[in-house]
Amino acid sequence: MDSHLKETRIASAEAYDGNFLKVQRDTVQLPDGKATTREYIKHPGAVVILPLFEDGTVLLERQYRYPLERVFIEYPAGKIDPGEDHLACAKRELLEETGYTATEWQHVCTIHNAIAYSDEHLELYLARGLAGGERKLDDGEFLDVFKAPLTDMLDWVREGKVTDVKTVIGTFWLEKIVAGDWKLP
Repeated sequence: MDSHLKETRIASAEAYDGNFLKVQRDTVQLPDGKATTREYIKHPGAVVILPLFEDGTVLLERQYRYPLERVFIEYPAGKIDPGEDHLACAKRELLEETGYTATEWQHVCTIHNAIAYSDEHLELYLARGLAGGERKLDDGEFLDVFKAPLTDMLDWVREGKVTDVKTVIGTFWLEKIVAGDWKLP
């Protein structure tokens, strides 16, 4: 990495404090010595769970979400609470949203989905050894939980039926993991 291109924070202030998102406004020194203002969305981060059954099917959720007003097919996911360990969050979200637990957990990767505009990070986890139970949805949360073959998910992504960024990325990771092409640490 070219450290001579690094920007340095000079000053920082909160520009917006919302219920879900916050906006930070920083004054930074550019590599040429000039100063400029950068704004970015502050977000505590989230987890994405890739629940994979022994038979190659995946556990999915279907929900209708505003503002895009369309049905979303996605993997279980959720916002990390302040100070919460992301693996603990993944276990909690899988149970709350789907009623499932997993005996095997493996961190797959970290994704920064809008790196120039947000500090949000998504922690992807592979969950295996799934067993069903009772779910506990958050207030105002409505989800259908269903299973589908990974091959169907790949088709749905390629056909544009699944457009959620974390689900698209997770599906391509799963394709490589299941095929044995990508080894996880």
